[in-house]
Amino acid sequence: MRRRMQQRWWMAVPALVVGITLALAACAAGRSPASHRTTVVASFYPVAEAARQVGGSAVEVTDLTPPGVEPHDLELSPKQIEAIATADLVLYLGGGFQPAVEDALGEAEGSTSNLLQGMPIVAGDPHVWLDPKLMAELVRHVQSALTRAEPAVAARFAANADAYLAKLATLDEAFRTGLASCRRDLLVTSHAAFGYLAREYGLRQEAISGLSPEAEPDPERLAQLADLVRSEGVTTIFTESLVSPAVADALARETGATTAVLDPLESLSSQEVAAGDDYVSVMMHNLTLLRTALGCA
Repeated sequence: MRRRMQQRWWMAVPALVVGITLALAACAAGRSPASHRTTVVASFYPVAEAARQVGGSAVEVTDLTPPGVEPHDLELSPKQIEAIATADLVLYLGGGFQPAVEDALGEAEGSTSNLLQGMPIVAGDPHVWLDPKLMAELVRHVQSALTRAEPAVAARFAANADAYLAKLATLDEAFRTGLASCRRDLLVTSHAAFGYLAREYGLRQEAISGLSPEAEPDPERLAQLADLVRSEGVTTIFTESLVSPAVADALARETGATTAVLDPLESLSSQEVAAGDDYVSVMMHNLTLLRTALGCA
C-alpha cells in the first residue's frame, strides 16, 4: 500500500514540474494567462475612450495625451515612446494629426492601427469623432483592431462594442431631434473642428482659423466673418478651452455677439475628469450650447 502511494507521488512529479515551469515563465514575462490584459496605447482621448468601452476589463489603455493638453502639439516623453514600443496595440489617427505619434510608430513592436483608414474623411479633416455616427464607425474600427490583436476575446469585444454603439445611437438621435428646428444654422467656431457634425445635422460651419487651431486669420478674413455674423444674426462665437479665445473675443465685441466654449473633445480637462465626464456627457453639453446659440425649438 505504501509503495503504491510512493509510486503515485513520483508519477505526479513531472506534471508538477511542468506546471511550476509554466507559472515561472508567465511570471518572467510579467503576466499570467489568467490575468493578462491586452496593452493598448491610444493617441488621444476619443480613441482611448473607444478602446476602453470596447475592451472593458480585457484591456489596459494608456492615453498619450494628458488632460488639458492640445493633441496637435503633443510631444512624447521617453516613457511614452517606450509605451508605444512595448504595447500589444497602438491606436491613432493618421494624416499628420499628431506628428509626434506617427514619428514614433517605427518603435512599435506590436500591432498599429490608423483608425482613419476607410473612414469618409473630407479634405484631410480628422475630426470624425465629433459626429456621433462617425464616432460609431471609429468604434467598429477599434473593435476590429482589438479582435485582430486578441482573437480569443472577440465575443466580449463584440458585446461591449454593441452596448456602446447603442449609446452613440441615442446620442445621434438627441442631436438629430434637438437641431431639427432652429432659427439659425451657422456655427462660427475658433477652428474648423465641427465640419462633420455640421454636415450631419444640416448646419454650416465658418471657422476663424483653419483645421489647425494655431493658424492665425488675416484681417481680411476677420472682416468677412464680422460681416457674416451681422448679416446672419449670429448671437454666439464658439471658443475652445485649449485654444486662446483672444481673436474670438475680439470678433464678439465687434459684432455684439457673446462667446461660449464648444468642446472639440480632443482632450478632457482636469475639471471634466474630476467630474466623471465622458464622451457622451460632453457631447450632450455641446448640444445644449448649440441649441441655445442657434435658437432651436
